[in-house]
Amino acid sequence: MGPTGKVVSGSLVPVCAENRLRWDLNPEQIQQLSEKLIVNTKTVYDAIGALALDSVTFENTLKALADVEVEYTVQRNMLDFPQHVSSSKEVRTASTDADKRLSEFDVEMSMREDVYLRIVALEKNVDGGSLTAESKRYMERLIKLGRRNGLHLSRETQEEIKTIKKKLSNLCIDFNKNLNEDTTSLSFTRDELGGLPEDFLGSLEKEGEMLKVTLKYPHYFPTMKKCFVPETRRKLEEAFNSRCKEENSAILKELVELRAQKSALLGFTTHADFVLEMNMAKSGKKVAGFLEELARKLKPLGDEERAVMVKLKEKECQKRSLLSNGELHAWDTRYFMTQVEETQYAVDQNLLKEYFPMEVVTQGLLDIYQELLGLSFELVDPASVWHPDVTLYCVKDRSNGQVVGQFYLDLFPREGKYGHAACFGLQPGCLLPDGTRQMSVAAMVANFSKPTADAPSLLQHDEVETYFHEFGHVMHQLCAKADYAMFSGTHVERDFVEAPSQMLENWVWEREPLQRMSKHYKTGNAIPEELLDKLIKSRLANTGLFNLRQIVLAKVDQALHTRNGLDAAEEYGRLCQEVLGIPASPGTNMPATFGHLAGGYDAQYYGYLWSEVFSMDMFFARFKLEGIMNPKVGLDYRNFILGPGGSEDASEMLRKFLGREPKQEAFLLSKGLTVKLDSSTPCPC
Repeated sequence: MGPTGKVVSGSLVPVCAENRLRWDLNPEQIQQLSEKLIVNTKTVYDAIGALALDSVTFENTLKALADVEVEYTVQRNMLDFPQHVSSSKEVRTASTDADKRLSEFDVEMSMREDVYLRIVALEKNVDGGSLTAESKRYMERLIKLGRRNGLHLSRETQEEIKTIKKKLSNLCIDFNKNLNEDTTSLSFTRDELGGLPEDFLGSLEKEGEMLKVTLKYPHYFPTMKKCFVPETRRKLEEAFNSRCKEENSAILKELVELRAQKSALLGFTTHADFVLEMNMAKSGKKVAGFLEELARKLKPLGDEERAVMVKLKEKECQKRSLLSNGELHAWDTRYFMTQVEETQYAVDQNLLKEYFPMEVVTQGLLDIYQELLGLSFELVDPASVWHPDVTLYCVKDRSNGQVVGQFYLDLFPREGKYGHAACFGLQPGCLLPDGTRQMSVAAMVANFSKPTADAPSLLQHDEVETYFHEFGHVMHQLCAKADYAMFSGTHVERDFVEAPSQMLENWVWEREPLQRMSKHYKTGNAIPEELLDKLIKSRLANTGLFNLRQIVLAKVDQALHTRNGLDAAEEYGRLCQEVLGIPASPGTNMPATFGHLAGGYDAQYYGYLWSEVFSMDMFFARFKLEGIMNPKVGLDYRNFILGPGGSEDASEMLRKFLGREPKQEAFLLSKGLTVKLDSSTPCPC
């Protein structure tokens, strides 16, 4: 039955609680199943494309497309997800190859003029009132996407667009595969790693007398924050921002050129304008104004913070008999930001992490989310997973016991694994062809420090924040109740998608949740009140420079996608100097390591800051006011913000949850800025 398109009064739709994903496929099976998926999907598109224009109906056009989309999405995710997580290089390669083949097929299907014309004919023939709001939205979205693929243009232009789209898709896959497969490491003596705690040094691989430091997050960030040997930090920072420099610099240059070409063929002045048409911001001009205004407000704060860090560096240089030229380098920033936390706020990060053992944090996090959103989580054991480190949980609605979905946690680094923290939607929560609801399945993939012989995995506080953020995306994937796969989970406007997760980061800065997810890994004691107070106050530490760096990244992204012929490394260097006042390291090319540029955030990195306006407004207007563990507010959040998925505009969801238009004050206050509180001031974005 699937989406009926008809308006039905709200009753509980039966849930099909089946996880249809398999993780035991070998390279040959991945290849065979990819080909089979392509044949089966193409058959449906061919049948729709062959319909007489006057015989199109909801069932034989929209519903047929929706039904095949569900099946295709599940199978495709099962085939292309292993490239990010499999411990077998052969399986990762086969999965990457399948992704390339399927991405080319995606392009072919998105360029089916015959199918597009049937949907256009349906829009003319169908009685709009007979469709549900979501079915109407689905039909309009398909027509909009058809036009954005040039299906209203000449055949010759369509072919040109199709060729460019295929090239773009393969280049993006290669860009991120290069970063995932990077195995660069540097070797240092114990003295060269001065300042790092014993548990960290003990976890490093030994090469004779030397210790091996990789460029993976659990090695790189702790070293950059705590190693007092500037030369070690310099070598590491330069290596980190030179990963895949040669190959990815070339790929990035080609990506930017091809995107500009495609956008021009579609009648857009820039790629940014093409992309932003579908977002809340709507235009590059609006984004530029937002970033410029925020940079202007944050600049004095950043200047103050930089001056404090320069003083700390001068003291440090005197103490360690090092030369100081009164300047900060790129390899100094994380180290002196940590010093600011420790000197100005007296937060000792090494001591603090002893209170955040992985198991305690995980249990606390799961308990908080269950209580807040009216859910219950159960560990599935035994479970079919892709690595022994991975766990699987089943999620149910507390009010009626109905299955909501399942999620995997894959939290530790290993060779060839995706190097950041992210949530992957694997099985969309939407209606199946028979009218039952398919449960949603998602995976949280991260790279937290592994346990050692002497100590469990201990998380830095910013890792706890990352955990909360990514798990927020998991909840969005699972709690969304859209009818169509296209609107399932986090399929909202890209400059809103981070807001629900950013909102939930606030819990790691509040007393009660912090107490619930922490205890000393040896003694079991709670975090001392004094340390807790200092941690909460330290939220504003370095906020100017941190957010100015986000603005640098957002501006690089916008510049590459609005101005032709830019050198990415040069532009990044210029903006670092202009906005941050801290130069990029010579010879590096940070944009060539910036996975977002090839991972669906092109011209959209600004979205992290833009969506924070809404996340802070939601938190302060409802949770902070009515209680951060208030289950009624939690349920409103689940129903109005997570529940619709992409079946409503973000602006509409916000209005329902807030009871008014969004405002910017809470966002500015959270950045340490003073604002004139005027309840009548609307949000400028």
